[in-house]
Amino acid sequence: MRICFISGEYPPMQGGVGDYTRELGRALRQLEHAVLAITSSRASSPQPPHASQDAFEPELRPVVASWNWSSWACILRTAREWRPDVLHVQYQTAAYGMHPAINLLPLRLRLEKSRPCTVVTFHDLRVPYLFPKAGAVRRWINRELARRCDAVVATNSEDHQTLAAWPLARRALRLIPIGSNIHPQLPQGYERSAWRARLGVSQDETLLCYFGFLNDSKGGETLVRTLAELARRGRQVKLLMIGGQVGDSDPTNLTYLERVRGLIAELGMTERVLWTGYTSTEEVSANFASGDICLLPYRDGASYRRGSFMAALAHGMPIVSTTPRIPVESLLHGENVWLVPPANHTAAADAVEALASPEMRTRLRHGALELASQFSWEGIAAQTAQLYSEILGA
Repeated sequence: MRICFISGEYPPMQGGVGDYTRELGRALRQLEHAVLAITSSRASSPQPPHASQDAFEPELRPVVASWNWSSWACILRTAREWRPDVLHVQYQTAAYGMHPAINLLPLRLRLEKSRPCTVVTFHDLRVPYLFPKAGAVRRWINRELARRCDAVVATNSEDHQTLAAWPLARRALRLIPIGSNIHPQLPQGYERSAWRARLGVSQDETLLCYFGFLNDSKGGETLVRTLAELARRGRQVKLLMIGGQVGDSDPTNLTYLERVRGLIAELGMTERVLWTGYTSTEEVSANFASGDICLLPYRDGASYRRGSFMAALAHGMPIVSTTPRIPVESLLHGENVWLVPPANHTAAADAVEALASPEMRTRLRHGALELASQFSWEGIAAQTAQLYSEILGA
């Protein structure tokens, strides 16, 4: 099949949806499909020195200067030239500048004499900005995107349940998870105690770690308050913030980062919080391996749509996260994750203390790795290709 992705972001831009698109494209290429990605012109800058390259890289067209109505011309021109069987939109409204043009693209495609089948993956269900007090119209435009596509993909159970209640008519709806965008691979010569010493962490300190960008939904303030609570209890603890801080797609992340930094200073935690910045994937793996517990206090609950959560699983981390709003059968408290109520730093601190036992951490590590094995990119690509085959044969 000839598969064309549309993604508002793509490496070397920093963003989980861009990383997902690249990983899925590689896996589909390994299944001998042709894959092209249409994305932002900001992805045309040179790859950083530590960026991975392989023979299965999708063909890249960084041709969209702005995701407004002018983006249609770029997309249609490329689609007419490349003639894909499937056009697959990777949807997260922030990656498209919260503009509705991408939402109405499937409707515009119906005017084409020869159009590809269309698929949308909802990486979240946030709505675009239209105008002040748009209200129901903003919700309608997301539903219009789903209704006009030939198939709709949810990445987690909660979004799948929400989408199932939408009037999708004859559209196919599938639940296909994401995988980890970071493949566990330690740097050559890695030694845990030396790496911790380089970070400024002694062997008798507990090193908490957090991975991913900071935004209002990820519980950054709970993260800092948990650290402060543990310090108040006399625990020798530090917090390692792994990876880039804000990403390239959502400008509100920067505002939230400043709020979190202000709280760190206010609570006197500046010396206890360590920032790695954007690094190579090998360094990300080394930082995970050097940590004791991964703390991911999402305000909306642990979810398989979170690339940061999937990366922590793939690295076999003992994870403290928050109870999902809709139960996820495979997330087992005390077996592969430790769950606490959202926005509750006292409960999160209690969880860290409960995981002081090396035996309990080992149990969670083994459980996380076993769970992560269910989310291979090979399996995700196979499910996605099967969906394409179904709608093409309909």
